[in-house]
Amino acid sequence: MSSSSDRTSQPGETLPPEFASQPERAPQPEPPTQSAPVVEHLPEKIVVVATRNPGKLAEIRATLPFPHWRFVSSVELGDWPEPEESGLTFEENAHIKALTARERFGLAALADDSGLEVDALDGEPGVYSSRYAGPCASDAENNSRLLLALAGVPDAERSARFRCVMVFIDEDGSEFVGTGACEGHIEREPRGAHGFGYDPLFQPDATPGRRMAELGTAEKNAISHRGAALRALRDLLERT
Repeated sequence: MSSSSDRTSQPGETLPPEFASQPERAPQPEPPTQSAPVVEHLPEKIVVVATRNPGKLAEIRATLPFPHWRFVSSVELGDWPEPEESGLTFEENAHIKALTARERFGLAALADDSGLEVDALDGEPGVYSSRYAGPCASDAENNSRLLLALAGVPDAERSARFRCVMVFIDEDGSEFVGTGACEGHIEREPRGAHGFGYDPLFQPDATPGRRMAELGTAEKNAISHRGAALRALRDLLERT
């Protein structure tokens, strides 16, 4: 006895619909699968910073947070023969240091030079700020010499500024320069426990009643000559 599924139609007989032969369906295409987004892995750009100062390196990293850029200090890469700062301007000295690092390590390089300019002293100590009282002078000795040089200068004529120049030399040799300044005046006695150099004597115009050496790191970076130079350099690099 045959099962119903084996039943075939006899001449003149019509099968119920469930037994009628159905046309074969064409195979349906598989639905498209969602592929994972392609992530572009760009090579890391290493920039050597000609400095031994970890605080300066941290400020640079915070102000120039470019994707795929990594800033390292020159001392992290090995032997670093610091060049003689023989320039007559901040830009010349910054360029000497950046070019030396570029040639020594074969990487893009960043360097700065900065110092104090006092109007009553025709811009001194200027490029000699770190050695104003001698080649191996301490901050205290430099401050003492500055106060001595300004001993007869009235308060109204003690205007000054910190100035900074940043020089960036890329792998292809292209150069970018950012400058910044912080205006203020020189007080008659040191005050404050932060910062270094002439910070205890320098009264910024932006913070009346508080010396540079009395400011916290974030507040100082917001008004400092180095912060201004870095922001100027960042604007130049972002336009390239």
